[in-house]
Amino acid sequence: MFRNHSFRKFFHSSLVEVDQVKLVYFLSLVVGLLSALAAALLKNAIHLTHKILTQGINGSAGNYLYLLYPLIGMFLTLLFVKYIVKDKIGHGISRILFAISKRKSFLKAHNTWTSIVASTLTIGFGGSVGAEAPIVLTGSSIGSTLGRLFKLNYKNITLLIGCGAAGAVSGIFKAPIAGIVFTLEILMLDLTISSIVPLLISSVTAATVAYFLMGDTVLFTFNVVEAFNISNIPWYILLGIVSGMISLYFSKMTLFLEGSYEKIKNIYLRLILGGIVLGGLIYLFPPFFGEGYDTIMSLLLGNSDMVLNNSVFPSFSDNYMVMILFMLGLVLLKVVASSSTNGAGGVGGIFAPTLFLGGINGFFVASLLKRFVSVDLPDNRFVLVGMAGMMAGVMHAPLTAIFLIAEITGGYNLLIPLIITSTVAYITTRSFEKHSIYHVQLAERGELITHDKDKAVMTRMNWKKEIETDLNKVKPTSTLGDLVSIIAKSKRNLFPVVDEYNILEGVVSLDDVREIMFQQELYETTIMRDVMTIPPSYIDMKESIETVMETFRKTGAWNLPVLNNGYYVGFISKSRIFSTYRELLIEFSDE
Repeated sequence: MFRNHSFRKFFHSSLVEVDQVKLVYFLSLVVGLLSALAAALLKNAIHLTHKILTQGINGSAGNYLYLLYPLIGMFLTLLFVKYIVKDKIGHGISRILFAISKRKSFLKAHNTWTSIVASTLTIGFGGSVGAEAPIVLTGSSIGSTLGRLFKLNYKNITLLIGCGAAGAVSGIFKAPIAGIVFTLEILMLDLTISSIVPLLISSVTAATVAYFLMGDTVLFTFNVVEAFNISNIPWYILLGIVSGMISLYFSKMTLFLEGSYEKIKNIYLRLILGGIVLGGLIYLFPPFFGEGYDTIMSLLLGNSDMVLNNSVFPSFSDNYMVMILFMLGLVLLKVVASSSTNGAGGVGGIFAPTLFLGGINGFFVASLLKRFVSVDLPDNRFVLVGMAGMMAGVMHAPLTAIFLIAEITGGYNLLIPLIITSTVAYITTRSFEKHSIYHVQLAERGELITHDKDKAVMTRMNWKKEIETDLNKVKPTSTLGDLVSIIAKSKRNLFPVVDEYNILEGVVSLDDVREIMFQQELYETTIMRDVMTIPPSYIDMKESIETVMETFRKTGAWNLPVLNNGYYVGFISKSRIFSTYRELLIEFSDE
């Protein structure tokens, strides 16, 4: 009978597990479908807004509407976020990472649509940022919402968040492999069979829907047909080094500039300042208006003269140095344009600015080499490879960079240069900065989920919830008799000695008084200050879980007091930490 009961229990649990797997597969398809629809909606909304605003307008640099549009767009975005959303929706990918590490993969349901509206207002009116991060947040929020709706566990909700991100990237670029790799590299999901299948389903579904809705057209309709020239390898290595250094500059300046805007507490003053800076840059450098993909397309098609269209500068053919200085200005000042957009109240990502900057940088390097080294280099190849190099450096995602550029251009003939430049750029940037622009601030706060399962579990652990505050306190002047009375009513064997100001002076354990607690003649003469011991260390409430575990390791203690600004809070025990760790580790297990 016992065996039959055990078999039925095992069979039931197996069916539940199988049903969960099937449900995740089905939901991954739904998430991919919805993410692609959201991507198509956003791209078309931006395009339509841009078309309505610019149709019939003289595109000369003297047309001051182009200076005013971005400010209007950011103002509308600010009002939308402040009075309708009433929540922060910028920095979408960092928000996803924070949700995974600290909010049990909970993304608010409004993120399924608010980022679409906000980024349409920002980018459609000329904000110099990208739509990719907002749509990734949208797709991930769809996954999180569906996962919670079907009461899935943390592991599967996180997986659906990854499916949403993969579907968003795949739907925007029609690049299913890049969508999967993006999720693995940026969101740092584990690469296992149980995770890769839903990601495949979501990514392929999104790409299929994108093809159905938009046909063969994509951001870059360009095919590389020329054979790879092995003699150009040194120049691709050089491009990788330059891309890595500019990636470092872009990342550092983005964090610095956006941090500087945040210090301006008056949001309208911040808006005006950012709008003026962005408008001035667009006046000097028209390619900064919007995402900038049209500029990249012009370079790929060999129409480099069009980059200077509508600008205050003469054409390339008139003055080569003007062209060089113009390109250098684009490389150095794009970060100011994108940071001013986001910092002033706009909503957008750095995905498109990174690709734009990479393409300009590739063309810039190729132009210098052809002019001063007299080597025959294909401009379009360097534009594409430069895009991959910049993405690998800024995002610390070389595989995503390689497959994205290869897929969206059909340029698998370019695979070797893509690998060379992306790898060199990644190594160059990582030599100076360990974390990508998405991860660095989370890493500094100890909130970054990693592929290291031990560190990932530790990141999710909120050790402050394990503090035991039910220990009976005694005063330093309390007598042994007072303690015996407390022991009689207590279920614990540890008693913190705390003065009238709640300052911890020591600890009395049952072992400390076991030999004298029945000697009644000592009840009035023995005080706690005489029998207490000093803990080997203490834990401050501000410490990270890594510090807590390291303190336990160094002291060998099983219980340590917790203080908050010097005042006693409670005790933390190693056994409770280990128990919580084990529960979280089970949640993280994929197989």
